[in-house]
Amino acid sequence: MPELDEAAARLTFKLVYYGPAQSGKTSNLTWLHELLRAEMKGELMTLETQSDRTLFFDLLPLGFRAPSGLLVKLRLFTVPGQVQHDGTRKAVLSRADGVVFVADSQRHEAANNAEAFQNLADNAARVGLDFEHLPLVVQFNKRDLPEVAPEAEIQARYAATPWPVCFASALRGEGVVPTFARLLAEVWRHHDEACGLSARHGLDEAGFVRAFTGDAV
Repeated sequence: MPELDEAAARLTFKLVYYGPAQSGKTSNLTWLHELLRAEMKGELMTLETQSDRTLFFDLLPLGFRAPSGLLVKLRLFTVPGQVQHDGTRKAVLSRADGVVFVADSQRHEAANNAEAFQNLADNAARVGLDFEHLPLVVQFNKRDLPEVAPEAEIQARYAATPWPVCFASALRGEGVVPTFARLLAEVWRHHDEACGLSARHGLDEAGFVRAFTGDAV
């Protein structure tokens, strides 16, 4: 559940970008930070680990006000991709309200994608998240490279799953904001009733997404 500070009338959502090493998690976050309006974001911070790093920033650090007056904020994180940093992965994933799984579209990375996705499911269970109901978007990144699996093949593979699939070339900034917008929609749908986003605070799905993406979608 998102963090609710009743005294401050503030609701904070934590969103995490997860995936194998070098899949483009960092590129997603850095481009997202670049593409959104200056007044909407805080400083992009980096937590260095040996041979890897975790990035995070507050989106709309001052928050935005729902019609009810509720202040709504987001915090965005990446996890380190290296296996030896699994403890950090779990710490970052803890209390996440939504996840983008960033997969590498290159065919030879299929095994790494599958291993990282299983690691996400395992770590979600370890930190007490209900993986089956966790708002989750799967992004197939690096579409600009050769030897990638065709979109139709990927869509067919995921047709029987509940997870939306997006495509991106995050190094170029392509598909970054649409993926983020899709995650926001999933987060709103999952938390709307429990948090009273529409019923108590007058914040519908379109308004929730638009508040954080502005004209960037």
